[in-house]
Amino acid sequence: MKPVTPGQLKSQIKKCQGAQRSYFNWQVRKLEKQFSSLSPDQQKKRLLTLSRAIETSIAKRASRLQNLPSPDYPDLPVAERREQIINTIRDNQVTIICGETGSGKTTQLPKMCLEMGRGVDGLIGHTQPRRLAARSVATRIAEELNSELGSVVGYKVRFHDKINDDSYIKLMTDGILLAEIRNDRYLNQYDTLIIDEAHERSLNIDFLLGYLRWLLPRRKDLKVIITSATIDPQRFASHFNFTGKAEDDAPIIEVSGRTYPVEIRYRPLLIDKTEEEEAKEKDMFQAIVDATDELMSEARGDILIFLSGEREIREASEALRKHHKPSIEILPLFARLSSVEQNRIFHPGGAQRIVLATNVAETSLTVPGIKYVIDTGLARISRYSWRSRVQRLPIEKISQASANQRSGRCGRTSNGIAIRLYSEDDYLARPEFTLPEIQRTNLASVILQLASLNLGDVYQFPYVEAPDSGMIRDGYKLLFELGAVNKPSGEQVKITKVGRQMAHLPIDPRLGRMLLAAKEQGVVEELLVIVSALSIQDVRERPLDKQQASDQKHSRFKDAASDFISLLKLWDYYHDRNGELSQNQLRKLCRREFLSYMRLREWNETYRQLRTS
Repeated sequence: MKPVTPGQLKSQIKKCQGAQRSYFNWQVRKLEKQFSSLSPDQQKKRLLTLSRAIETSIAKRASRLQNLPSPDYPDLPVAERREQIINTIRDNQVTIICGETGSGKTTQLPKMCLEMGRGVDGLIGHTQPRRLAARSVATRIAEELNSELGSVVGYKVRFHDKINDDSYIKLMTDGILLAEIRNDRYLNQYDTLIIDEAHERSLNIDFLLGYLRWLLPRRKDLKVIITSATIDPQRFASHFNFTGKAEDDAPIIEVSGRTYPVEIRYRPLLIDKTEEEEAKEKDMFQAIVDATDELMSEARGDILIFLSGEREIREASEALRKHHKPSIEILPLFARLSSVEQNRIFHPGGAQRIVLATNVAETSLTVPGIKYVIDTGLARISRYSWRSRVQRLPIEKISQASANQRSGRCGRTSNGIAIRLYSEDDYLARPEFTLPEIQRTNLASVILQLASLNLGDVYQFPYVEAPDSGMIRDGYKLLFELGAVNKPSGEQVKITKVGRQMAHLPIDPRLGRMLLAAKEQGVVEELLVIVSALSIQDVRERPLDKQQASDQKHSRFKDAASDFISLLKLWDYYHDRNGELSQNQLRKLCRREFLSYMRLREWNETYRQLRTS
């Protein structure tokens, strides 16, 4: 290799992958400052090392440019606006794209980014709020690009990574992207980021939007696309205004989604006010059965039913199976199902289907073939009280925006009907939007991440909507009690060594502190089992109609001294059986023993992840 000079390196850097240019320029500036103090051999060695790295980057960029896929587009509303969308993304660092469900935003935007040459200088990162959505969207885009999943398009979710060095599009949960910030502060592996379903306003999404507000002035080459349903997009546009002038809001492109009308029918539950709450729940399932009968008297079509949780899905499934003939296919859909079970909904056969889903199907993914929707109007919504310091997950009425999202899941291929199991007055009395999670959850983990990333004062962080100051004070107080910060309030609050260790664990700070204490006490193995169990839903099931039977089965694991010992006994029992039985036999055993097979698997995966953290 011929000798090179710092000046020649600078000219080579212009041909590198975009995200690496600033890094190489920084390395050259650093070398220039030290150049005179180095011996000739050291100068030559440093220059050659840098030159090789730059040439590797140039070669990789050329290869990615040569192999860039050429997408085509199905007949979807977003594709009709392709030219406008591509020009807007090219001319602006941030673009807001909103539209009703079914417009094709999620699947077509990454392809438009490929068409304009994005994905060459770095990956096109595409976030989803849920694992199920990340996998299903990656599969769909890969199919449309005529490639195998894991090649041009890959995905990364908790416990699963299917992506390689030649991938252009990377689907992931927003939690994965947040975790990557710890090791890639400027997100240099990406040249484009698509933050999907931003209107859900989860804690992760709000944290990401605030972080990107901080990052974008420092990464001028990074393009960010925010996609949202038609729910308050102006708030996102104002958030990415860096000058304060109204005309400098991020541009909004609205895409019309639904091509067929949806008829809304209100079928409120008529319940005697003297009846007990349990009776109301039974009436809910009867109302669901009645609503399916009403819809089946219309033209043939699949039905999507929204329920608040797994238990409600199981009980509704049982009621529907008893009522309808076996030829009707009844499919559950929630995040904890296996990939095989989840994928059944994406491959409809000839039978009429009834899909029972949590709010995972509200906006995150599209169930094909849905003509009708039944909306119970309920969802589990996390709530934290900083006064009592208790986090709850009560079943609550959904907002108007969520109700509209649910009804929008039908009417995709023909006229649709949505039955709401509540009155129109009830709907109109509901809040317009769901309160963002950052305003109703414990903020200790957010504060800890902000401190570990050195992002400045928590109170001054660029939130989309700032949380209550009482929530922030409570978060600091908890972190001080855990030893993660040096004092509970005031100026010069700093993260401690213990706090930095906790920030690297993908669990609640309280559980993370338990693991660190376990290391000091020499009981890490036992606490890994206990903490991973506390990080997920209880694996022990207790159906309403079989409470005594399930209690009897679970009694073998009870320990008079500690519930934690009960978890260790259950862990040992599961692993003993797992080694002896086939997976099919193990499933049947779990059913008999009133244990959730899926949650046991999640417990095992969480344990493995914590063990390697």
